[in-house]
Amino acid sequence: MNNFTAITAEQWNSNVFQAIGKEWMLITAKNQSRVNTMTASWGGVGILWGKPVAFVFIRQSRYTKEFVDASATFSLSFFSGNYKKELGYLGKVSGRKEDKIKNAGLTVTEVDEIPYFDEANVVLLCRKMACVPIEKEHFLDLDIDTSWYKDQDYHTMYVVEITQILTRE
Repeated sequence: MNNFTAITAEQWNSNVFQAIGKEWMLITAKNQSRVNTMTASWGGVGILWGKPVAFVFIRQSRYTKEFVDASATFSLSFFSGNYKKELGYLGKVSGRKEDKIKNAGLTVTEVDEIPYFDEANVVLLCRKMACVPIEKEHFLDLDIDTSWYKDQDYHTMYVVEITQILTRE
């Protein structure tokens, strides 16, 4: 098990455009005793409602959405580039059909019942603050709907308070 150190949001010095958009992250939640995860490349971090926050997007069809909806908390795990293959696999395979975490060879650990991955370099522990459905009627740029939602599998945006940031020692 790797050792992690807690840091403040102000101490996290990462290029989030690179970390989220290029290197990706895992959104991981627990539903009773089961854990599921998905790879994500959409989202961001900042300050909202006086708190450090992250916002992520999950399509209605994703199995992980059921886990996120069932829990008040979840994690965002960031990895080194050495894990691109595993993150790609976790983004393509459904946890409904197999134990994809086990098959990816990753190790789930928890803090305060929030699951995350021992192999991660940085982990954001998050508490849900808002859940906002993305709906066609709200697009001002109509190309978004035709480009990203041809199958009408819209996202839900989750705004979460970052309650703790863990970095690998």
